[in-house]
Formats: sequence, C-alpha cells, structure tokens
Amino acid sequence: MESATPPYLRLRARLLDALLEIAPFDGWGPKAVAEAARAAGLSEGEAELAAPRGGADLIDALELWADDRMAEGLAAEDWRAMKVRARVTRAVALRLEALTPHREAVRRAVGANLAPWRALNPPRFVWRTADRIWRTLEDTSTDANWYSKRAVLSGVLASTFLAWLGADEEAQWRDFLDRRIAGVMLFEKLKAQVSAATSRLPDVAGWLGRMRYGA
Repeated sequence: MESATPPYLRLRARLLDALLEIAPFDGWGPKAVAEAARAAGLSEGEAELAAPRGGADLIDALELWADDRMAEGLAAEDWRAMKVRARVTRAVALRLEALTPHREAVRRAVGANLAPWRALNPPRFVWRTADRIWRTLEDTSTDANWYSKRAVLSGVLASTFLAWLGADEEAQWRDFLDRRIAGVMLFEKLKAQVSAATSRLPDVAGWLGRMRYGA
C-alpha cells in the first residue's frame, strides 16, 4: 500500500539523502541542491516541490529526520524501565548517534544557519527537538512545568550538540552529556529542597500586611 506521506515529503527525503553525500564538500546552497536533485533523479519541478526554499527546507528536514531516528530508537528500547535522567540522556544520545555519520554535512548546515536571515532557525530547531523528546517520553506536565522542562532540555541539547560537533572521540561528548544532565538533576533537586524549606517558613509578608491594615 502506498505510504500516506505527502508526495512533496517523499521527494524531499530523496533529495536530502542525495544532498547528505554532497553537502560535506559543497554545502547546502543552490548549486549543491541542484546537484543533489540530479543525483536523486528529480526533475526541476520535483526539486522545487520538494524544497521550495532550497537548502533551508533540507536543513529543516535533516533536523526532523534526526528527531525521528531518536523516537524510533527509544521505541525499540524499554525506556519506561529507566529513570528520568537515563531516559533523557538516552534520547539525546540516540539523536546524536544518528547524526554522527553526517557530521561534516551538519557542520556545513551550522555554517549556513549563521546567515542573519536564518538566525531564528537554530533556537527553533532546539526547542522543537526538546518538545519532541518530552512528548516521546510521554511527559504529562502542564503550565509552567511544561515550559521549564523544555527550556532546560533545550540548554542541554544546544551545549551537547556543540560538544558533539567539536569532539575528537565519542567518549568526549558522551561524558559532557552525562555531566550536563547530572548538573541539571542536581539543580532540580536543590530547587525542590529550597521550595520545600520555604513552604514551611512563616508568611511574613502576609503577617505584615495584616498588621498594616489592622487585620
């Protein structure tokens, strides 16, 4: 049975596969996209349908592809048996493992996103990935906790990505990720302890207010 995936996304996947072989040498510009279209056997019209914004659409597709590999990797593992720290660590690691064979293409994508008109892309990608990870892990938080979880994970993702990008060995970025997650967990633990301690303190502000108004 034919996939329910829209035709333009199927074409985009073919174009991305071809460009990942070219981007390490020629980047993500119009010339490289045109070469990738020829390599993928796409006509000009199909290439335009697949990526009307050229390299920008394909970098976006690469980010989504990595998110999908992360989700598939977690689905193949018993992540529910893990502690939250291990779940999040594994999700981030799976995503970087998927990107590792394409590290040089990713480097060129980072360079392409340095253009001023693409300045909002990296934070948007990071937030989207953080949200995808928490949704994959069946997070049920709401309100401020929903935002804080994604904000904290966004920081972990961004810093670990840079460590991965500059690492000479896999162990380097994995150690960095472990330390980063450990630091976040310690902060959350201290925050909970402070919150619990302050909740037991007298309501000084309320008491002063009552004194002022004679309550």
